[in-house]
Amino acid sequence: MEEANLVKYYLARYFFLALSVLQGLATALILLQLEDSHKKDIAALLMFTAAMVFFSLHLLIASKIKRVIISKKKLAVINPRKVKEYDWSDVKAIKLMPFVNMYSLKLKGKRNTIYFLPSTDTSAMFGTFSSHSDLIPKKAR
Repeated sequence: MEEANLVKYYLARYFFLALSVLQGLATALILLQLEDSHKKDIAALLMFTAAMVFFSLHLLIASKIKRVIISKKKLAVINPRKVKEYDWSDVKAIKLMPFVNMYSLKLKGKRNTIYFLPSTDTSAMFGTFSSHSDLIPKKAR
């Protein structure tokens, strides 16, 4: 089974960080380019506050988004240093969050929730495959 697209994974993981950097750059441009006025200071303060809010969201969310590979019998969570495999009996709950197109995964005995993006083939999420050819490796076809 294949995992979600890496571009989508990194976009979801670092979206708020990129947004906070852009807000910080906009704040610096406002402070450096415009003449001194009270409105400029308020605008810079609002932009800097937005940058800090987006950076805080990045710190809260980015560590919870993981890469997950789902198959019929196992579930693999990919961390930067190692891959942890779990059986389906270890899964406490799995929910789709349709607004952000992500799944939340709760494992038995674990406190934290894992968020992951679905792969392109969502029928594997429910234990059924769309066709028998998904099980055959591409080289053997």
